[in-house]
Amino acid sequence: MNYMRRFKFKSVVRLANMKLSVKSAAIVLASSTLVSALLGLFRDRLLNSYYLGTYPTGIDAYTAAFTIPDFMFFILTSGALAVSFIPVFNQRLASGNKKSAWELSSSLLNLFAILTLITSVLIMIFADPLIRYIVSPGLDESGMILAINMTRVIAINPFLFSIATVLTSIQQAVGRFVFYAFAPAIYNIGIIIGITCFTGGINVFGVEVFGGGIMGVALGVILGAIMQLIVSLIGLFGLGMDYNFKINWKNQGFRSILRLLPARSLDQGIDYINGIVNTNLSSRMGAGAVRSFNQASSLHLMPVNLIGVAISTAFFPKLTEELGNGEKGEFNNTFRQALRTIIWIALPVSVIAFFGRGYVTSFISNIGNNDSNGTIASILGTLCIAIFARSVFHIASRGFYAYQDTKTPFVVSIVAIGLTILLSIWFYVLGWGVDGLGLAQSIGAIVEIIILLYILQKRSKKELLDKAFWRAMLRMAFATIIAGCVAFSMTKFIPLMATDNSLVITIPKFLAISTISAVAYIVASYFLDLKEAKPIFSYFKKILFRNAK
Repeated sequence: MNYMRRFKFKSVVRLANMKLSVKSAAIVLASSTLVSALLGLFRDRLLNSYYLGTYPTGIDAYTAAFTIPDFMFFILTSGALAVSFIPVFNQRLASGNKKSAWELSSSLLNLFAILTLITSVLIMIFADPLIRYIVSPGLDESGMILAINMTRVIAINPFLFSIATVLTSIQQAVGRFVFYAFAPAIYNIGIIIGITCFTGGINVFGVEVFGGGIMGVALGVILGAIMQLIVSLIGLFGLGMDYNFKINWKNQGFRSILRLLPARSLDQGIDYINGIVNTNLSSRMGAGAVRSFNQASSLHLMPVNLIGVAISTAFFPKLTEELGNGEKGEFNNTFRQALRTIIWIALPVSVIAFFGRGYVTSFISNIGNNDSNGTIASILGTLCIAIFARSVFHIASRGFYAYQDTKTPFVVSIVAIGLTILLSIWFYVLGWGVDGLGLAQSIGAIVEIIILLYILQKRSKKELLDKAFWRAMLRMAFATIIAGCVAFSMTKFIPLMATDNSLVITIPKFLAISTISAVAYIVASYFLDLKEAKPIFSYFKKILFRNAK
């Protein structure tokens, strides 16, 4: 019996670890991102129902506690590793030099584990001044102490996340996406366990070892990080990784990645400095402001992850492979295909999110706190332009990373983030509140993608974005206007009432608005001869003809 269970487990893992095509990878990544997003909505709904209306200072402190650990993880590991590691790792595998590839992987794993472990300890030591003077100086003293204590608990995250990121980057490089894709969902499950099980305190043999409260959620965060690491380890099954407990400084691939990392790491760090500025400013805008901005920001990033991150991540290995083989024409075609797909999806999503922002906000709050919900919805409205821009950013930046050019996106980010921070401070001085922070984000995101695409177009001698591409953009814009008119009309026909605090009421309303608007967009795209809509119509034709037959 035990043998059969082990055999079934190995069979399932082996099946999940099969190499996927670009289309299959995109579907898996989008599906997993959707699952993670839904779990994230449920997580936030639980948190907000417990604390946003009754203990806004506590939920602000919890939100602020993630700032420094997340900042250090993103600047040291996160996206910096994936975009720098995959092209170099794939080059070693393509040339048949597996030994060098595994030496490279082991060296990176060991280096990042050491760096982030030291970082985690330093965060624990210096949590007090970091929170008190940099992250959230506007919190009252009780919120400040709570934020400091939770920061010290969550400080272990950079260490756990960095190991998981190296492992999933290896899987991503060889076209294995299943365990890489679903690891974030596991992380959310851990936090949900913390909210539902640890907030009431933890007893061992009748002795209370942990008092509970919102600190229990921080323990759930650590549980989620450990569970995510375990899932990442399972994803290595059958890959044949030859791990060595040392750092091989002589490995040329390892040294090449170390040269590529600083620009991308600083790029990530600058993005997060923007987040620190937003937390700092919003902490001065009253209790609950930090959480409200965080929630609106999280909501606008969900479609960005579903569209921009999922599609660009699926296309990235193919882009690097084509450039590695010297196929620049194929690279241009693949990049255009990815960019068009992202824009075609992101445009209507941004418009529907704007008109349906009140419905979306109700998904994460069932407390009837109309002031808090209204604030989050208002901020989300200012971030809707950023949904489109940040979705495009992910494929635009990967166009540079495929060339192993991390410096250009870094310089562009300095300009865009610098502009965003200046606008945030200016709007704060003008008294525009948290809405001003959201508006600054959208303006900065638009400026960033305009500069990136302009440089890519110039580098390709104007062959990348051809006339056919720009004609398609005009047709997409027209179809988006039609979808926007339909979405606006539907919100008037199915209004959001002040008493609509149940998902049973708000979800059907939002689904009706978004579905009808999306259908209008797809139909308009089809009659405007946009190729992105044709597979959808072909699929439904097959279903209709099959039923007729």
